[in-house]
Amino acid sequence: MAARLAEARESPHSLRDALHAASGGKTNSTTPSETTSEEDYDFPKPSERRLHDRKLSLDGSTLSEASSIDESVNGASGQKDLKTYVLSADDRELRDVIRRGLEREKDPKRPRRPGKFSDLVFTRQFSTFDRQNQKAANSPFHGFYTLFWLAVALFVVKIGATNWRATGSPLGTNEIMKTMFRRDVIVLLASDGVMCGITGFGWVLQRLIFSGYLDWDRSGWIIQNIWQSIFIGCVVGLTLIRDWPWTHTVFFVLHGIVMLMKQHSYAFYNGYLSTAYKKRNHLLSKLKQLEHVAPINSPSATSPSASAVSVSHLAHPPSAAEMKGRRQSVTAHARSGPDTTDLDRISHAIESGEPLDADQVRVFERIIRWEIDGLTDELRGKATSVVRAYPNNLTLANHYEYIVLPTVVYELEYPRSDSIDWYYVAEKTAAIFGIIFVMIMVSQAFIYPVVMQTVAMKEVGMPLAERLRYVPWMLSDLVFPFMMEYMMAWYLIWETILNTLAELTYFADRSFYDAWWNSVSWDQFARDWNRPVHNFLLRHVYHSSISSMKVNRHTATLITFFLSACVHELVMWCLFKKLRGYLLFLQMCQLPLVQLSRTSWMKGRKTLGNIMFWFGIFTGPSLLCSLYLIL
Repeated sequence: MAARLAEARESPHSLRDALHAASGGKTNSTTPSETTSEEDYDFPKPSERRLHDRKLSLDGSTLSEASSIDESVNGASGQKDLKTYVLSADDRELRDVIRRGLEREKDPKRPRRPGKFSDLVFTRQFSTFDRQNQKAANSPFHGFYTLFWLAVALFVVKIGATNWRATGSPLGTNEIMKTMFRRDVIVLLASDGVMCGITGFGWVLQRLIFSGYLDWDRSGWIIQNIWQSIFIGCVVGLTLIRDWPWTHTVFFVLHGIVMLMKQHSYAFYNGYLSTAYKKRNHLLSKLKQLEHVAPINSPSATSPSASAVSVSHLAHPPSAAEMKGRRQSVTAHARSGPDTTDLDRISHAIESGEPLDADQVRVFERIIRWEIDGLTDELRGKATSVVRAYPNNLTLANHYEYIVLPTVVYELEYPRSDSIDWYYVAEKTAAIFGIIFVMIMVSQAFIYPVVMQTVAMKEVGMPLAERLRYVPWMLSDLVFPFMMEYMMAWYLIWETILNTLAELTYFADRSFYDAWWNSVSWDQFARDWNRPVHNFLLRHVYHSSISSMKVNRHTATLITFFLSACVHELVMWCLFKKLRGYLLFLQMCQLPLVQLSRTSWMKGRKTLGNIMFWFGIFTGPSLLCSLYLIL
């Protein structure tokens, strides 16, 4: 290593900057491959003349060694095996390496498009209402939290007393509970288990891609999307075939959508890494071929010479973020007029296939090695050990471990807790069943009678005009019960169920939501109330739309909102068996409201923004229910 670094300081280096003119900077005397991603190539030793120029150092902890990348090259030592390596114009990988550098050099300040997989940071943290969160426990508003749950408990007692007086049972007529457990409970649980089990299809597909039977960029992503369509179709279809009650349907469809998002994230992230892995192997093979190149002894007539080209971009090691940003910024390269740079002339020289001298070959080797380092960093991702880096993560255990984690965004590694607090698990489990009981009591007392009344109206043939007159009264009857159900459902899922699952799976990042109740706009609410799904949409819809479809941020936002609205409308269709589009329309109406919140008139008026937000939360659920029931 020391010998190679010394030689790097002595000799001028060039062509590599064609790749990474991506970052302008000061010329550095060190090579970029002083990273743990340097490879040990088991080659016969080259001639001494070339050894000081292009000897590759070994790091025993390389990703490729841990991944069992066996790159053996047949050849014998000595000058007799050396051959002239011609870089031809049809070498697409190497031309792309050069072109990316050319584009960045011509416009160093060019903004980078967001990567297809924008970095998400998972850290150790607790949810806001968790008793382990010291910040929340010491909040001056903690007493209001206690008051809220005391009020809920007393309210349920009051409902039970009213039911006892009217029916002789604290549960009242209890139709909802009977609906939940009347039939197919075992079938539902078994179907849910099978649904989770068949997500292993994505793992099988990724193993086939890694083994070379399929290519992600060609048939792999198509097969994955076909599978996802079949998967969600079967989930929805089963609810129709079994004619499940609404309780079974809502649970199964929502869980099916969660599994769909998990599969998509797993497949597309690993598919992306498989492409990087393939590129890395290709560059490794090119690097090994360069070991057997016999550069011409005299200075090459090919212009420019190695000493005439800057290598300032080699001043720092590459990173995954840098590599990702540069790749996403590649567009059609247009050469303009006589104003060509040194790198343009180098690109022409490479594509011409003319011989290169020793300095030029050495610099080209540095270019490839720098790219390999960046790809290695990309394949490692957030993994702290090569054992969890790609492709070592493609195990059945890793896949199903991810399936049970309370996140829908796949990462190579997550922050984990050290142990399970079983008292905490018992506490959260009790909270789960307690909140479900509260929801059943409220629904039975205040929502079920109103719903049955609308059903009776349709059964007796009441005209639509008369039913519409009933809408205002229906809204007034449902607005407070639905508001309470909305709050209970949110707390049930994002505070109790996800925290229980996180504790059981040692998942340390408990930031399942943020302070959405303080929202002053609907885009803030969309970000804060459901962080796992927001992270999924951010990575796999918003940023992927920008990078893959080349759309601007406004269009990507529209696509994200529309897809989210379509999924919500699908749930409504499964629940009411009606395709009306009410929820889709109201959710898309959030976009104009977002623009309104950004006007100069609304700036600084946070209280007004929060009032508008809460008014929508109060009226939205009851309005939607009324529309689906009455119309």
